[in-house]
Amino acid sequence: MSRSRAVILAATVAVVAAACGGSSGSGGQTPPPSGGGGGGGGANPCTTALTASDTEAGSVGLVAGGQSGAVTDKKVLVDGSPRGRALEALWMHDAAAQQRRDAAASVRSQSEDAGARAITAPAPVAEDIGDIAILPDTGNLVLPANQLDIAGSGLRFTRSGPAAYTITKIDNTFRSTLGTRLTLNDDDSAQNDVRFAFPFYGTTQTTAFVNSDGNITFGEPDKASTERNVARLLTGPPRVSPFLADLDPSAGTGRVFVNAAADQYTVTWCGVRGFDTTQTVTAQATLLPDGTIEFKYETIQLGDAVVGLSPGQTGTFTTINLNVASPATGSGALGERFARSPSIDTVAIGRAFFQTHPDNYDQILIWTDQRLIRDAFAYELTVANEIRGLGVDIYDLSHDFGSGGRLRSVVVMDSIGKYPDDPNQKFLGENTAMSVIGQEVGHRWLAYMEFRDHTGARSDVLLGRDLAHWSFFFDSDASVMEGNDIEDLGGGQFRTIEAVKRYSRLDQYAMGLVPPSAVPSFFYVESPVSTKAREDAPQIGVTFSGTRREVLVDDVIAIHGARSPSSAESPKVHRQAFILLVSAGRSTDAGQVAKIDLFRRTWEGFFLEATEGRMTAITRLR
Repeated sequence: MSRSRAVILAATVAVVAAACGGSSGSGGQTPPPSGGGGGGGGANPCTTALTASDTEAGSVGLVAGGQSGAVTDKKVLVDGSPRGRALEALWMHDAAAQQRRDAAASVRSQSEDAGARAITAPAPVAEDIGDIAILPDTGNLVLPANQLDIAGSGLRFTRSGPAAYTITKIDNTFRSTLGTRLTLNDDDSAQNDVRFAFPFYGTTQTTAFVNSDGNITFGEPDKASTERNVARLLTGPPRVSPFLADLDPSAGTGRVFVNAAADQYTVTWCGVRGFDTTQTVTAQATLLPDGTIEFKYETIQLGDAVVGLSPGQTGTFTTINLNVASPATGSGALGERFARSPSIDTVAIGRAFFQTHPDNYDQILIWTDQRLIRDAFAYELTVANEIRGLGVDIYDLSHDFGSGGRLRSVVVMDSIGKYPDDPNQKFLGENTAMSVIGQEVGHRWLAYMEFRDHTGARSDVLLGRDLAHWSFFFDSDASVMEGNDIEDLGGGQFRTIEAVKRYSRLDQYAMGLVPPSAVPSFFYVESPVSTKAREDAPQIGVTFSGTRREVLVDDVIAIHGARSPSSAESPKVHRQAFILLVSAGRSTDAGQVAKIDLFRRTWEGFFLEATEGRMTAITRLR
């Protein structure tokens, strides 16, 4: 079964231009046998390719250009655009809802066969303990794992309209002609065009890029090191994704091949490792002239991936079960997300909270009684943004999260147990619990700003990790959004002297607390000579050399326009709710509630001081 959800965004997003190359019919051509394009049957050709020389494998000289991704720390706190992360949460919620419906249908069927009546778990009941909202999970607030179940199988996406597909199961016999080997690094891409006009979501595509992370994009490459998730599928370029995951073809013996023939375009990932693991995937994707797409899978040891299709730059998607043949109509992305571990369903939590609480909150902060986040420490979802001049799209998904329109942001702090009992104790580099909250809360506005540099060009060098935090080499006045407070020692020498203490005047401008005239000039260090990278977390006591470059807030405004609404019109009170998610089968822990309440009360004072008294955080529930 499949379920569609249309997400309508207020922002106008330009669709990536597709390369032209003629037109195609609506799919009248019969696909060749699944083993076609060079013969089928027999052993998987990857078995031979992984032990053969490049010449024996059919490589005749095409070596991919490009470089490894510049980001050195691939385990990130936040990734992607704010809109993309919110769409990811909605997709995950939809997929989980479908899983629960399928499971409930199975239970009902088994109960009917046995002559019994299925018992449905009661809906969670929210309660408040002081100013902490308690939400018990009864199976609908945590996203269940979705175990990968397509290994050893094949999938065919047959066009049933310009932007509609019927999905059927086929055998997994790989096409035997692998073609040319691509020498792809980690986070890399190589252009290898399609030799026919490939019809895809109402357009024809010929300009194709084979990306190391298990996918093919049209019009532009995708070699980013941000999370390989549904948001990436939705908001990136048009994409065919047999196995979108963090893969590293440069590690181990894995190889990637492309066979761009006149009658088919086949890309094969042979024994390619996941990043920083010996686990591999062997998969093949084939594009046919009538628009049919085939995915074949042999060995899959990795368990986290996104499989599907996307027209690119979309907010519309269809969640499908790839193990069940089904039609999937609509103009948006379609696919399935596989995950080995459970995770938080932020959409369900928002809806459950607002069923019993008024729509009076700008932001909700979710704490848990056990660790549920993987590959991150905490994260924020901006669910709506109406502010111009921040470098963030204008959109509103607050209703999907249960709000009537007030909610702007959801923060997931994860397990209260992984934070020190003292909210002001350093424990994560230079961070305290308060500065971590400060960073996640701050992502409602920050840090996405680019600027006009001294040459007049648009630049993002103020930004560091994931282009959503300040750069290590930006004198951010010890912003909780990273960067450092940098001392100019003279002679091109610099030293970091403070970190994660406050919201800088530039931060406060973005938050609507001060006008542009109150933002003094600031600087970054160009071409730094340092053991640190711009993506690194802030650290006190680091010395380096480079060229000082001054920046004015007017240089930011030149790129993004003036902040609107202005500081004179923006609210100076930020209402927040602190929530504890209690895992299924557990009782509310009074000690955890008390600790969260201590953090809540301490946070109000920290936030007031960090904004120089210009904004108040109100965290009382009533």
